[in-house]
Amino acid sequence: MRVLIVEDEVYLGEAVQTGLRRGSIAADLVHDGESAVDELRTNDYDVVVLDRDIPGLHGDDVCAWVVANRPDCRVLMLTAASGLGDKVSGFELGADDYLAKPFDFPELVMRLRALERRPAQGRPPVLENAGVRLDPFRCEVYRDGRLIRLARKEFAVLDVLMRAEGGVVSAETLLEKAWDANADPFTNTIRVTVSNLRKRLGSPPVIHTVRGSGYRFGA
Repeated sequence: MRVLIVEDEVYLGEAVQTGLRRGSIAADLVHDGESAVDELRTNDYDVVVLDRDIPGLHGDDVCAWVVANRPDCRVLMLTAASGLGDKVSGFELGADDYLAKPFDFPELVMRLRALERRPAQGRPPVLENAGVRLDPFRCEVYRDGRLIRLARKEFAVLDVLMRAEGGVVSAETLLEKAWDANADPFTNTIRVTVSNLRKRLGSPPVIHTVRGSGYRFGA
């Protein structure tokens, strides 16, 4: 396992680096955002331990760069910003885990090992296509900057369709992903939900019926 530590507090960064190396984790250390991106361009890291408030390129921008360019690399934010809002915004940016300072070192190692076992996310946390923006953490949908109010099932259906990245999603798959085991597969619930979702999203339509196959999201 190879880790990049991005920490502007020199002594803390060196302490984390030493501790990880003692735990048989290969660890490199940089102190600013630009250096972090340079290292990430050059080396194959499994996890970035990332402070948010760092000199130069902000930690949030580093996180966004990792999500966009290195989807196989996980991000663990290690920061003094410990409020719920800080954590939510960190996860929205694409962080895989969040640990507030001060922290217990064994917990950091445990979280890194857990991330090592976890499959890479492989897609941005916020879905955007055809002017529609879906934020799964805040459960919000926007179209061309306008907030769209959706019912829970409408949101769930839109989430499944957008994650298909232009592929056709069958009614059976929508039923499996957006409803529970008690759903009746012989009702017209899916058709009605998709119809209502189309109306809420407005024109031009972005949900298309593929006759005999299902539905597709896109311009």
